[in-house]
Amino acid sequence: MDKQTEIELQAAAFRTLRDHLMVKRIDVQNIDLMNLAGFCRNCLSRWYQEAANARGIDMTKEQARETFYGMSQEEWKSQHQTPASDQKQAEFKTAFRNNVKDQ
Repeated sequence: MDKQTEIELQAAAFRTLRDHLMVKRIDVQNIDLMNLAGFCRNCLSRWYQEAANARGIDMTKEQARETFYGMSQEEWKSQHQTPASDQKQAEFKTAFRNNVKDQ
């Protein structure tokens, strides 16, 4: 497989993952993703921002999140986020500490 095809397939897989999380499984909360998998929608948007920045494209965290979410994060939260239990919040602190670098 040539390099360009590999890049295109990787991009297609990313778009499918984004669609899955943003359209098909809006019921899955970021805190649940982070607690179970060590990443969430915000991580994906941060990785997008980091890739842009590495290529000399100036992109803020907020711009990356709006690109990924298709709306501001505040809009997403108001439409889809539900309250998290104290237990989930405690688990999140550990998951965040263990999985998010450069805090």
